Amino acid sequence: MIVAFSISPAAGDETGGVSEAVAEAIRVVRASGLPNETNAMFTNLEGEWDEVMAVVKQAVDAVAAVSPRVSLVLKADIRPGYTGQLTAKVERLEQALGDQ
Repeated sequence: MIVAFSISPAAGDETGGVSEAVAEAIRVVRASGLPNETNAMFTNLEGEWDEVMAVVKQAVDAVAAVSPRVSLVLKADIRPGYTGQLTAKVERLEQALGDQ
C-alpha cells in the first residue's frame, strides 16, 4: 500500500511557520526504514497496512508533542500483492508520456 499524507500543527510558530513541527514528523517517517518521499505538499510512504499506519500514528504523535491540535490528511492506494510501487507508478507514467 502507498499512503500520501500531510500532518500539520493547528498553529504555526511565531512567524506562522510549521516547518519545525513537520520536520519532527518527517524524522519519524525516515527512521521507519520504509520507502518514502516528501514533496511540498505530502509525504508518500509504502509498506504493509499495519506498518504504514503505525508510522503515520507515530508522526502524528511527534507533531502533537509540540501542538495541542493536529491536522492529518491521508490518501491510500491499497493494492495487495504489489510492492515497489512508489517508484514504479511514476516510471509507468513517464513511459506513457514518452510514447506521445
